[in-house]
Amino acid sequence: MTIHRTATGRVPLHGPEFAKDPKGAYARMREHGDLAPVELAPDVPATLVLGYDAALEILRDPATFPRCSEVWEEAVGPECPVLPMMMSRPNALFTNGAVHARLRSVIVDSLDRVDPVSLRENVERSADTLIDRFSGDGKADILGQYARTLPLLVFNEILGCTPEIGDKLLRGMTAIFDTVSAEEGNALLGEAAGELVAYKRANPGADVTSWMLSHPAGLDDLETIHQVILLMGAGTQPEQNIIANGILLLLSDDRFGGDLSGGALPVEDALDEILWTDPPIANYASIFPRQDVDFHGYRLPAHQPILISYAAANTDPSRSIADRRGNRAHLSYAGGPHSCPARGHSRLIASVAIEKLLDRLPDVELAVPVEHLEWRPGPFHRALTALPVTFPPDQALP
Repeated sequence: MTIHRTATGRVPLHGPEFAKDPKGAYARMREHGDLAPVELAPDVPATLVLGYDAALEILRDPATFPRCSEVWEEAVGPECPVLPMMMSRPNALFTNGAVHARLRSVIVDSLDRVDPVSLRENVERSADTLIDRFSGDGKADILGQYARTLPLLVFNEILGCTPEIGDKLLRGMTAIFDTVSAEEGNALLGEAAGELVAYKRANPGADVTSWMLSHPAGLDDLETIHQVILLMGAGTQPEQNIIANGILLLLSDDRFGGDLSGGALPVEDALDEILWTDPPIANYASIFPRQDVDFHGYRLPAHQPILISYAAANTDPSRSIADRRGNRAHLSYAGGPHSCPARGHSRLIASVAIEKLLDRLPDVELAVPVEHLEWRPGPFHRALTALPVTFPPDQALP
């Protein structure tokens, strides 16, 4: 397949062509070297970092490559479809220096209070609730009926959400990830997070939102709202993708599918493989140099976006890895001072979710050939539109 380019020579990361074959697109982009010119949305240019070493160098140098640019935001305007995913927010992902360290400490300290045993029980309970709803049907859309909803149920409990607030948070986050109705989704997201913070101010509990509100760093309501948005975004959309993509790999790849009922090891192996080759967040980081930077033979213009392609960097041919089992050196949880502080929580949720499904449905199979599955368009994620499966209905009864 010949890769489509814009009139300016940039590779579009939007639309069905890229969603169908991102790996082919990354391979062709490598003709540019470690960095390539791309388009995030129509007439929204950016630079995509493809090389592993180059990505890690940028992620580890926030002084040269900071995380926000009001100059760029003003230039693209409020209707830019990727703006809600890249705009400055007072949260740990989009701040730098001392401000970032303060906000990150609140998130890290609050997440550290989440008991792993309770989290596992939360995931198992939520998984059983969802599987019970379709276990007698003999068929299901594992994405729509399981992987999409399970992280919402889990994070509703982690954050102390009511179901109504959690549903609004998820709908808002889905809209901005898909860059469809992104402006409306962003408004819904802010509204729901505000409702949650107000609710937890009045009704504190043993949950991450309450712990952030009571943290010695003294976050105000607006700061807490934006940490909630960050946690919900990182904890639901990517998590549903790693669960669905992991299940797809186990059901479609003979390296893993031969021993689905043999315990956790195949699941952990599949997660390692997915995080290396098909990470749930494929391209992200939203980096904006404050001045022109010469980097690895490239001139990176001031205030123009640089995105890290975690998917391309992880599969950099110069760092070929024969066996990825147990190897956690991938960049799927980013790197440097902005590395994900919840990677342990993420793996636990995904592994328990997948194990529970395979325990309950040991003879589950894909309902369609792999090549017939469709992927959601968008520059940021690697996400299925559906994952239809079949199974003997009587085997799923508890």
